[in-house]
Amino acid sequence: MSTEVRSGVSPRRPPPMAPMGGVRYVIMLSIVLLGLGLLVGRIVILHVVDRPFLQGQGDARTLRTDPLPAHRGMISDRNGEPLAISTPVVTLWANPQDVPEDPIQRLQLARSLGMTLDDLDARLDRFASREFMYLRRQLTPEAAQRVLDLRIPGVYRQDEYKRYYPAGEVAAQLLGVTNVDDVGQEGLELAYQPYLAGEPGQRRVLKDRRGRLVRDLEVLREARPGGELTLSIDQRLQYMAYRELKTAVAEHDADGGVVVMMDARTGEVLAMANQPSYNPNNRAGLDPRGLRNQAIVDVFEPGSVVKPLAMAAVMESGQFPRDVVVDTSPGWMRIDRFTIRDIRNYGELSLAGILEKSSNIGMSKLVLALDDPLVPDLYRRVGFGQSPETGFPGESTGTLPAPVRWSSSQWAALSYGYGLSISALQLASAYTSLANGGMRLPPSLLRLPAPPSGEQAIDRAVAHDLLRVMEESVQPNTGARRAMVAGYRVAGKSGTVRKTGAGGYVQDAYRSLFAGIAPVSDPRIVTVVMIDHPRGDSYYGGAVAAPVFSRVVGSALRLLDVPPDLRSR
Repeated sequence: MSTEVRSGVSPRRPPPMAPMGGVRYVIMLSIVLLGLGLLVGRIVILHVVDRPFLQGQGDARTLRTDPLPAHRGMISDRNGEPLAISTPVVTLWANPQDVPEDPIQRLQLARSLGMTLDDLDARLDRFASREFMYLRRQLTPEAAQRVLDLRIPGVYRQDEYKRYYPAGEVAAQLLGVTNVDDVGQEGLELAYQPYLAGEPGQRRVLKDRRGRLVRDLEVLREARPGGELTLSIDQRLQYMAYRELKTAVAEHDADGGVVVMMDARTGEVLAMANQPSYNPNNRAGLDPRGLRNQAIVDVFEPGSVVKPLAMAAVMESGQFPRDVVVDTSPGWMRIDRFTIRDIRNYGELSLAGILEKSSNIGMSKLVLALDDPLVPDLYRRVGFGQSPETGFPGESTGTLPAPVRWSSSQWAALSYGYGLSISALQLASAYTSLANGGMRLPPSLLRLPAPPSGEQAIDRAVAHDLLRVMEESVQPNTGARRAMVAGYRVAGKSGTVRKTGAGGYVQDAYRSLFAGIAPVSDPRIVTVVMIDHPRGDSYYGGAVAAPVFSRVVGSALRLLDVPPDLRSR
């Protein structure tokens, strides 16, 4: 045993270790400070460095740029009466994901929209994966507000414009229509779409995460309204022409018809009526035939109504004296392999008699005696075979064959209105040359600030003489007597032409025409009437189209306050 143990003295122990609390405190403090530093640094980065990016992201989720619809320009007649206007409407749309499942609310919504609950549920189910669907397009503001007053979640409004046509079916084919987005689809609405549409504006709005409008912030760009269009049409004359045309088509059980009235002094179209027609304000059950503006788009062989123009070429040639007499006996003649006939044997006829009796034999003999192709040349000068250049979509140029190796029968047919095709507008435009001393004026659908200069298409003296000759065709003892207008002298020509089909001329199918000028003493209006395939007892132009001309022109002259002729027959 050692000495220390023996003496009773305890062995010496090592000193205790220093406490670790101070080190742990420092470490924890450092960690906390580091965390605070990182947090402060992150805050600084978010608020200073990343602020523009984050603000942009936030704005993208709350700020929106919505379009401001532009007011489509008004179309009016020459006197300022509205023919097409845009009215404010409201379109209701929904976010299907926000519309409540509550059947009571859905039933209320369906009834307010004029739908059944099943139809509404089916539509919501079909668009369930989307955030947008239309509920109803183009409601009146009052009707839309009744729906919005239900305060059903997920239902919103969108302000728009809807086109309205005060004249309805009366001028439908001329004006055309717009679609549900107010974009022109037919007629002048299509032709002048960029001008009428204007330019939409933009506004900045604040919306919540579900796309609901919270507040309007500012207008970025004001909407610029479309331009206004003033037509040459006189709404009073348009209504009257359409009424008479519709009555005649129904009376004769016809396929349709056209009336074109032009100002003889300016070439402006004062009325352009078509049958069949349609109501552009309600297109349910629309007949596609009613969409066509037949007066400009459709062409036909004109028949006898172009005989005065062929006669102008004959008179201009200088090869015949004005008192020449043509023997049309025996009422028929053989040319090439074809036989040309008159209704009866008229015997000897003067130039005026040829037009009055509408003699195919007389016209053929005169034209075949000419040395040069003067008739097609004059037809071209008055606009046949060329675009009228009105700007109307689909306007037809018609056809006028080039005089290359023509047979004698083709030359003859051209003189009495076969072998070429024209539109009703081209025919009316050609007659303006006869009405104002041979000066051809381009047709215009827009009101002109001043009469155009025009170009000389027919010798002035010839046009003057022809007007008097054509007046002799509208007398009490003539076939065109039904075109006479009480108190006014009328010059004109009737025509009856066979219709063509896939296999050639159609049996017992005709177009009845009358083209005329009034009053003869001081021509003011040129009018063309065409009735397509009348099925009544008579189909001749003098019996079917001439009475329409008389009623239309008589009413027009009185409406325009044109004084009666000093000498009327």
